[in-house]
Amino acid sequence: MFLKRFFFLAFTVLFASCRFSGENSAITNKKARDSALFYYKRSFDKTLTPLNQKKAINKALSYERNLEKDTLYVNILYQKCRLTYSLGEYDSLYIHDKILLQKASQLNDIPILARQHHLMGYYFDRVASLPDSAFNRYSLSKNYYSESKDSSWVGRILLSMGTIQKNHNDFYGSKETLTEALPFLKQQKNDGELARSYNLLATDHRKLLNFEDAVKYFQLAIEKAGSIEAKLGFENNLAATYIDDEKYEDAIEILQRISLDSSLEKTSAQYARVLDNLAYAQWLSEKEKSEEPFLGALRIRKTAKDNRGLIASYTHLGEFHSQDKPQMAKAYLDTVILLSKSIKMPRAEVDALRFMMVLEPANVQIRDRRIFLQDSLYAQETNVKTQFAHFKYENQVIQEKSLRLEKENAEKELEVTRQRNQKIVSFFGLALLLLTLGFVVYYLKQRTRRLAQENKTAKLEATLETEAEMSRRLHDDFGAGLNQVMLMVQSDTETSKILDKLEQLYGQSRNFSREINEVDTGTHFKEEFLEMLRFRTPENAKLYLSGNGEIDWDGLTPLLKTVLYKVLQELMINMDRHSKASLVTIGFEDSSKMLVVDYLDNGAGATKKELQSKNGLRNTEKRIQAIGGTITFDSVKGEGFKAHIQIPK
Repeated sequence: MFLKRFFFLAFTVLFASCRFSGENSAITNKKARDSALFYYKRSFDKTLTPLNQKKAINKALSYERNLEKDTLYVNILYQKCRLTYSLGEYDSLYIHDKILLQKASQLNDIPILARQHHLMGYYFDRVASLPDSAFNRYSLSKNYYSESKDSSWVGRILLSMGTIQKNHNDFYGSKETLTEALPFLKQQKNDGELARSYNLLATDHRKLLNFEDAVKYFQLAIEKAGSIEAKLGFENNLAATYIDDEKYEDAIEILQRISLDSSLEKTSAQYARVLDNLAYAQWLSEKEKSEEPFLGALRIRKTAKDNRGLIASYTHLGEFHSQDKPQMAKAYLDTVILLSKSIKMPRAEVDALRFMMVLEPANVQIRDRRIFLQDSLYAQETNVKTQFAHFKYENQVIQEKSLRLEKENAEKELEVTRQRNQKIVSFFGLALLLLTLGFVVYYLKQRTRRLAQENKTAKLEATLETEAEMSRRLHDDFGAGLNQVMLMVQSDTETSKILDKLEQLYGQSRNFSREINEVDTGTHFKEEFLEMLRFRTPENAKLYLSGNGEIDWDGLTPLLKTVLYKVLQELMINMDRHSKASLVTIGFEDSSKMLVVDYLDNGAGATKKELQSKNGLRNTEKRIQAIGGTITFDSVKGEGFKAHIQIPK
């Protein structure tokens, strides 16, 4: 007996301690999660320095590391990557990139994967200068954004990919990528990005010597330019295209206009580019034989330390003096070669060597150097183009596989749904009928019981007539529809047609329910009342309200609100069914003792005999009379319908 008691006591203590330990662990985890979330949000605080933002995200990461890995963890990792990138801590960026991709892939967090691949693509493009890696990460990001249906980012990333291809002379590939981007950019109506895309497409066509298409796209870029600076830049590019196409007069006209634009800063690299292109076009057209215009652009570029611009100036000066001053021309071209080597622009050196070969045709070293550079550039560009095509193909295969699996899963799900629908469709109509009938019976019983308590003959008559009208509609409209569904089921009609009919019946039952639902006479009565009027207004009709803002809706009694709601609902239903009006006006007037409502439509109208035969209109009279009010109808066939309502407050 003693041993039994001992073991029982020991087991109880052990169970209690385990339970306490579990509860304590749960509390600790919640505190850690709350702390991680707090520091994660703090890392976005723009008032903090980047280093303090980094400290905050590190703190969040330290709390989250010991918890179950979820979407908060990968979001913290992404913020960590963003901050390490902005601080230039690229070794840390590589490390956390690998961790994030692994965890986000496990969680299948598509938005985070899309953003992280874009961040790394941007890093490889703008910082590491690794075009193949940048293109690959951009391509992966594009696929994930496409999977998450974010078309705006798909367009932006395709624009970045096309830019990389253009910068590495893959003009055909760039043209294809940018053409793919255009529908997404047009959909977002982002004129700035659309203008950039047109400008890049134009540049691709210019490099491929398709000058007509280049001019067309430059003009589109100018049309969509979001700023004066961008517009002038695109116009300058258009002028350069005219120079390439030997249409010097068109180029000169554009460049002269740009050079006189007051918004263009006279010491900017852009202004120097305009001056240099203008001097070049005038010299080629034999309108200018002085080197001074070239030197003016050169001086600005030296001051601005625009090395790429200096290469263009020295190249043009070398070409300018190649006939009359070959030694000076060689000096300028030697400067181009030195500059191109210093900023790693071998293409500029190749162009300079081409002019040098004309000046020194017997110089074998110049010829061999140019051939070597051309071969190297060709091999490099071919390799880059191949990598671009390879990444694009691989990602396309992955995307097609994903779409194929998605399609197969959708087809399987559709087949399962079809089979399930075939089993339940024969029972659905009957169930819907029983539910509706049960609802109506329940409603009628509740309505009758309430009317018996109120002991008002006029109101009881109005209610009974309303119920009779509802019963008739239920039998004629809804019952006939359900009977048709049953016949369709028995005759093995296509499931889709049966479901369409059931959806139509569901819409009828919903509208029916709206009519018979209790009215909210509380603080939201006004919103519900006005919403009912808008809902009951047909699509081809316009509703105008006046005076409703001056009514003290909260001061009206619940009974008055209910009657007003039901009466105007009946008038709107009558208008929709019979008069087919295109214009409805309802005016409200509030006096100290009466609420006055004037209803008017321009519908088909009705004769006095027709007005007397309408059950709905008789119901409105009885409702108004039951609370001591009056309603008068005024209508002539073909001249619209009027109703004047007065209700004592």
